[in-house]
Amino acid sequence: MASNDARAERGILTTPSGASSGAPPDDRAPPAPATSTAPAAPRDADAPTLMGWGRLPAPGREVLGEDLVKLTKGAALTRGLGRSYGDSSLPANPGDKVAATRMANRILRFDPATGVLRAEAGLSLAEINRLFIPRGWFSPVTPGTKFVTLGGMVASDVHGKNHHCEGCFGAHVRSLRMRLADDSVVECGPKTLPDLFYATIGGMGLLGHILEVEFVLRRIASPWIWMETERVGNISEYIAGLNRAAPLWPMTMGWIDCLSSGNSLGRGILMAGRWATPDEARIPPPRESPQVSLPVELPNWALNPVTTSLGNSFLYWKHMDHRSAGLVGPDPFFYPLDAILGWNRLYGPRGFTQFQCVIPRAAGVEAVVDFMKLLAKLGGASPLCVIKDCGPEGKGLLSFPLEGTSIAVDMAVSPDIQRIVDRLNEFVIAAGGRIYLTKDRFTRAEHFRAMEPRLDAFLAAREKWDPRRRLRSAQSVRVFGDRA
Repeated sequence: MASNDARAERGILTTPSGASSGAPPDDRAPPAPATSTAPAAPRDADAPTLMGWGRLPAPGREVLGEDLVKLTKGAALTRGLGRSYGDSSLPANPGDKVAATRMANRILRFDPATGVLRAEAGLSLAEINRLFIPRGWFSPVTPGTKFVTLGGMVASDVHGKNHHCEGCFGAHVRSLRMRLADDSVVECGPKTLPDLFYATIGGMGLLGHILEVEFVLRRIASPWIWMETERVGNISEYIAGLNRAAPLWPMTMGWIDCLSSGNSLGRGILMAGRWATPDEARIPPPRESPQVSLPVELPNWALNPVTTSLGNSFLYWKHMDHRSAGLVGPDPFFYPLDAILGWNRLYGPRGFTQFQCVIPRAAGVEAVVDFMKLLAKLGGASPLCVIKDCGPEGKGLLSFPLEGTSIAVDMAVSPDIQRIVDRLNEFVIAAGGRIYLTKDRFTRAEHFRAMEPRLDAFLAAREKWDPRRRLRSAQSVRVFGDRA
């Protein structure tokens, strides 16, 4: 079985950002955003740039081709669809070779008896869903966007609404084919070069270029989700509802209003879901959700505390019934924001970041409440704040989740953003939590070290497999002290 995407002309193409950055491999994908004018180091206005989903640019260009083995030779960084929010897919140096994987998107083999799928690292989750949901299969773990590659899912060790049941994506990976920093090509897995394998799971692409991924798909009973939702009045009520739902539902999460205060602090909508049974889903398969494009970049002032507060109130009160239940398709359940192509333009040319942390369950509900109070006090108004339940920590050396509560909030970049992130990180450190590198752009090296007890083991793995630090990113320079 092979992907039937139209293949580009064979060979290696060099592309600047904008021509390809952030675009999934078909015409349903969001177009690459225009170059941001957010604060950045001085640069030549005509020089090519790359950017992540947060739309903060860095000088650099990609090389693009179908042959990843050839493409990654001598490369400092591999880049998929550019959907990491911060600088993990941006080059440390404008001259670094950045290998773009999205043309290397072939399915190499699939076993319908076991669900084992092996594919090139550039295959998108959107394409996997298109091919396999009608056949009764789905990824064991999915993040909040389908516009992500298999290589990116491994490098970030993505998690989803079912983390409390299934863990991260890396827990379902059987094998990786990789090009290492010395340009050798190896196969690794839980029993073959396990130290390399587990450092790569969640390792942000810093142990080697991921060429192929072998993992296990899950059978699904139908192409529909049975979803129940509940409107909750505050953060304490929300956490209690999340705790009740976790033992009963394989998928849980919710949206909260991070601008509300007083007795309404953290009010929101709690969601729980499972794959519907064939009896429940005796209707035609769901159609692909319609998509609209955000046609223009909004001005910086459009998203402000007033407009955000009004939008949050609308989202909260449009849930007219206290509780509701019914069938929904996979796209609106897993990927609601994917319906708006280029939604990151909402934040204007200044760009935005996402702060995602996990507060350990041992810290108690009070720590989550106190975090929300601090977030409201610091500002950084956002229409998007998502809370999920996380299960036990995985085996990836830098995998993000640990048992507790994950909080993700989008924030527009402002002159005050570094102070806001610093204060939030100080709280997370005191609570024993950590942040998600895939979303991060502003965490200081000393803060990451203080929150990450596994860092020394990760750095030791890098020293073994890449002692000269040939593999690097703008994020690795900022967080790990690599040389640019």
